[in-house]
Amino acid sequence: MNRAVGASRRRLSEEESMPIGKLVASSLMASLFAISAAAAADIRERTIKVGIGLSADHPQGQSVTRFAEIVSQKSEGKIKVRLFAGGALGNDVTMISALQGGTQEMTIPDTSTLVGISGLKDFGLINLPFLFQNGQEADKLLDGPFGQKLMAKLPEKGLIGFGFWENGFRQVTNSRRPIAKAEDFAGLKLRVIQNPLFIETFRELGANAVPMPFTEVYTALETKTIDGQENPLATILASKFYEVQKYAVQSNHIYSVWAFLMSKRFWDRLTPDEQALIVEAANEAKDFERKTIRAFETTALDELKAKGLEISSLTEAETTKLRDKTKAVRDKFTEEFGQASATEMMSELEKIRSTKQ
Repeated sequence: MNRAVGASRRRLSEEESMPIGKLVASSLMASLFAISAAAAADIRERTIKVGIGLSADHPQGQSVTRFAEIVSQKSEGKIKVRLFAGGALGNDVTMISALQGGTQEMTIPDTSTLVGISGLKDFGLINLPFLFQNGQEADKLLDGPFGQKLMAKLPEKGLIGFGFWENGFRQVTNSRRPIAKAEDFAGLKLRVIQNPLFIETFRELGANAVPMPFTEVYTALETKTIDGQENPLATILASKFYEVQKYAVQSNHIYSVWAFLMSKRFWDRLTPDEQALIVEAANEAKDFERKTIRAFETTALDELKAKGLEISSLTEAETTKLRDKTKAVRDKFTEEFGQASATEMMSELEKIRSTKQ
């Protein structure tokens, strides 16, 4: 007889013959040991401020709330996460700076805002026009070696990254006219993210691109300072842009994601047990966020239509025109963000697509 099997059977026989009282006592001791081990973890009283530009009821805000619940549960209430929504702590750029300075603990900016930090240009590759076909292949790319390589660049910039959250495919809204073809973008004054790639993408389409912090967009639309803006449907709905916009087109021109970030100064003050707890909670929150925002997107289209927004779609031929018009942008920024990183990204993306098929 195999010695291991024999030993296993002897242990089983011993347990079977053990009186019930002893079995209960043994189980109780094991449970108490697990509890005492958890209590022995070096977890201290802390407060983490998380600032976002979107509203608390947006899937991003809901996911921060979920993160807070997970952290509280894992820390037995010792670590408290406080959400500051609606730009209460500033815009993406100012909050990233606050993280680097150690005056704020966490934020979740669009990755496009990281491009302005020296050494982080290749984060911009994620936003190349018409790069992704769907969110699932983006997940695989960003959770894989390429995304991990990007995150590894953050610590020397005073930031710690816990992965990518979906923002979604961006769509255009405006108050002047419906968009049915590529030429309809001409002359529209559209707010874009404060990022050269976004600015040049819409200039190539003939629009007047106006870079502006997200926190200023609603008022600018309301006062007609700008004609329109571009964001995923979830953001358009949660931010109530339908109140000050009449038309929308499902252009799917750029896929965007958020980076879940922590101040390295704060991170370095955490104990190893606290760091492990935060990493676990962040991974759970990332999965929750992706599921939540995709579910929200599926209903947002109908809700926006019900609220009076006239939504159109582009034909495949018109989408091809947009892709062709933005080729110069892809070529220019591929070179600017780093040809080597771009080649690595496309190689991984091709593997993902071939595996899927």
